[in-house]
Amino acid sequence: MTQTTEAPAAVEDSRKRPGSRSRSRIHRAWFVAAVTFVTIIGAAAFRSLPGLLIDPLHTEFGWSRGTIGAAVSVNLALYGLTAPFAAALMDRFGIRRVVAVALTVIALGSGLTVWMTAAWQLLLYWGLLVGLGSGSMALAFAATVTNRWFTTRRGLVSGILTAASASGQLIFLPLLSWLVETHKWRPAAVTVALAALAVVPFVWLLLRDHPADVGLKPYGAPQFVPKPAPVRGAARRAVTVLLSAVRTGPFWLLAGTFAICGASTNGLIQTHFVPAAHDHGMPVTAAASLLAVVGVFDVVGTIASGWFTDRFQPRRLLAVYYALRGVSLLFLPMLLASTVHPPMIFFIVFYGLDWVATVPPTLALCREHYGDDSAIVFGWVLASHQIGAALVAWLGGVSRDAFGSYDMVWYASGALCAAATLMALVIRRKPAAPALMTS
Repeated sequence: MTQTTEAPAAVEDSRKRPGSRSRSRIHRAWFVAAVTFVTIIGAAAFRSLPGLLIDPLHTEFGWSRGTIGAAVSVNLALYGLTAPFAAALMDRFGIRRVVAVALTVIALGSGLTVWMTAAWQLLLYWGLLVGLGSGSMALAFAATVTNRWFTTRRGLVSGILTAASASGQLIFLPLLSWLVETHKWRPAAVTVALAALAVVPFVWLLLRDHPADVGLKPYGAPQFVPKPAPVRGAARRAVTVLLSAVRTGPFWLLAGTFAICGASTNGLIQTHFVPAAHDHGMPVTAAASLLAVVGVFDVVGTIASGWFTDRFQPRRLLAVYYALRGVSLLFLPMLLASTVHPPMIFFIVFYGLDWVATVPPTLALCREHYGDDSAIVFGWVLASHQIGAALVAWLGGVSRDAFGSYDMVWYASGALCAAATLMALVIRRKPAAPALMTS
């Protein structure tokens, strides 16, 4: 009886809110999105570091690039595999608790690397701990916030939150590269740990799990939406949603294209661009600055992609993005040199605009095909993204050890992007909703 008496009061309160909301003019959802943006920026610091550590760890410990790449690949794989369970845990325990714990685990893993002396410790600290923590801070977090707090402008918001990761890279990469060159790699690892810890108070004090917690409707919703009861059995639900999704064709196409997305971004450029440029005589700080510029234009491209996603067919956008990315990768081996020149700057700008522009249309297709389960389905699609990234992070290092250059990896990734273009076009525009519900 308590719930039935509170619900009308909540609805009544929500009806009174428009008057008060008109005075503040800005819906609370935008403040939640802003906190989420800052949180993802803080967590993104760790993503700037792996590419900067390959040469220093190889020099100090004598570990092969394949061994270091294996630790990065474990990190990337867990980043993806943890995401669907994290989305389900957010439904069970709330966004704030899951994200605060995840940031603490990231800080712990990054901080412990300062005392490592063996390769297995790199796998444990950077691969396992940071991988698990970052997986809980993955794009499934952004998807959960977007789904709960927004009914309209979801494409734009998902684009903005996706761009937060690039902004974190932009902020931290030049600083971390300077620290690595000037003070070695350990201060850089400590900086990542402190950045993750610094965001925890913002999450705990400012983030809210659901609009109903503050008596508001989701942004753009016609009526008040009660907060759903906590969903028990997070792991079981994540697996159940996966088993349902794998029986549908769009899931495999989305997972396949997103695996290639991860292979050609996190696994390839983010992990191996700096050492590859250094192989051609470019200073580490210059190469890292170029990668930071990717982050600048990534913000522009991703937000623009969110805007496009609200207006055009997502599958066609994906096809265009992957086709352009593949062409640019085929030209990269001819552009690498000891100095920064205009064609390389053009590549960086071009690649930056396309970097994670794939996320808003991929998320929109998950939402269109899988409804209320879309955040968890997107978590599994993101898992494929990170598995693709993990494979190329490892294979890129192995290829460099075996052939003395990264050329083969650039060309292979360009061919994969061509395959992703065709896969995106095969995704059906509109599934039969009853068929999905009965399955």
